[in-house]
Amino acid sequence: PKEPPDSTASTDASSEDGLAATLSFRQAQAAFELCLAELQAGDLDVEAMAGLYRRALAYSARCEELLLQVEQEVMQWDAERPDDPPEPFAS
Repeated sequence: PKEPPDSTASTDASSEDGLAATLSFRQAQAAFELCLAELQAGDLDVEAMAGLYRRALAYSARCEELLLQVEQEVMQWDAERPDDPPEPFAS
């Protein structure tokens, strides 16, 4: 499995988006949490904070994307209304 990147590495936003797009949910979530922890530490210069913020956004977007994919896969079909499209599963 791929490891989340070192959150202190400096790369541009587009490469971070590309990397985030390859991560599993757990990897993106862990990388997001690492970014947040570093941001909360508060001992960064403005450029580093901006980079961490962009990475956190990319990881958060990846988590959201994967959750939406799962939601679309977990659909409920009503046998009493076979012509109606499936609806999202509701507990």
